[in-house]
Amino acid sequence: MRVAVCLALPDRQEVVVLELGAGASVGDAIEASGLVARFAVDLTLQRVGVFSRLRRLEDPLSEGDRVEIYRPLVADAKTARRQRARSGKAIKT
Repeated sequence: MRVAVCLALPDRQEVVVLELGAGASVGDAIEASGLVARFAVDLTLQRVGVFSRLRRLEDPLSEGDRVEIYRPLVADAKTARRQRARSGKAIKT
């Protein structure tokens, strides 16, 4: 089965397309991509998903899935909005 593994970095996005055997899991795809080793990804701190839906490393994949490795948030969205509102800055649209 063909799947893609994506990692969004602050300055670019890395995508690795793989051919995996039937029954492969999210963790199998991430391991086979080599992104963990290349970019020092710590899967204990970062969440993963398939097509923007959170998944566990043990979850099975289907043909054509896009596995995504999410970066930790720099700031909580609610907190950032409150700080902008207090300082009087307009929200960018």
